[in-house]
Amino acid sequence: MNGKICVVTGANSGIGKATARGLAATGATVLMVCRDRARGEAAQAEIRAATDNAKVELWLADLASLADVRRLAAELIAAHPAIHVLINNAGVMLERRQLSDDGFELQFAVNHLAPLLLTRLLEPALAAGAPSRVINVSSRVHTMGTINFDNLQWEHGYKMFAAYGQSKLACVMATYDLAQRWKALDITVNCLHPGVIDTNLGGMPGFVKMLLPKAEKGARTSLYLATSAAVEGVTGRYFSNCKAVRSSAKSHDLAVRQRLWQESERLLGLA
Repeated sequence: MNGKICVVTGANSGIGKATARGLAATGATVLMVCRDRARGEAAQAEIRAATDNAKVELWLADLASLADVRRLAAELIAAHPAIHVLINNAGVMLERRQLSDDGFELQFAVNHLAPLLLTRLLEPALAAGAPSRVINVSSRVHTMGTINFDNLQWEHGYKMFAAYGQSKLACVMATYDLAQRWKALDITVNCLHPGVIDTNLGGMPGFVKMLLPKAEKGARTSLYLATSAAVEGVTGRYFSNCKAVRSSAKSHDLAVRQRLWQESERLLGLA
């Protein structure tokens, strides 16, 4: 991976940090996207020391703000006109309904809208770096999700896992749509379930988290999709444990996917 430019969001902790560390160990240039400067700098120093790779950069952005996503994309392209790997890893799980800076339900905003916008805006750099790879970290919980266009922002009857499932289902659907649209650009787009892992994601009791596998295991499939020659040219697939598996039936509903794509474009101001 020497000479490859790899972007990882949510890279200061959990699966994101383990993914950034794994990429740095291959010699890649790793662009860590983090929200908090102090935690980001600590993770950056730790990864540089552990991998003996000085090409680990810290980029600050709050993915709950679409304006910040736009700023980040512009700055990344200015510094790195060609990008070879984008791993949309950052995510949230919230017990109570919260809103993003733009007034969207926060799980939907951070888990779906922000990575979709970042990916779309980085298209010129990904095309310049082709063959390039986009990897979206989804979740098996997408099987519990339903795209409810009448309550997309959960103004009524908010439930954490249902809202999280919707956001991760939207992530899977967007993966399939982008893969279809970008085939001619030689940019592959895949998504994955990282496993049930001990991370900083909210919503899980501490005694349960103690029993879960650590972040390094959760990063394996992301690293596989980013680096393996076995998936060169493979696009529009959902992976678990480094294997392509079938996602939920709902994720293959073309009518819902098309409507979600149009609504997402409208919300992002891309329509």
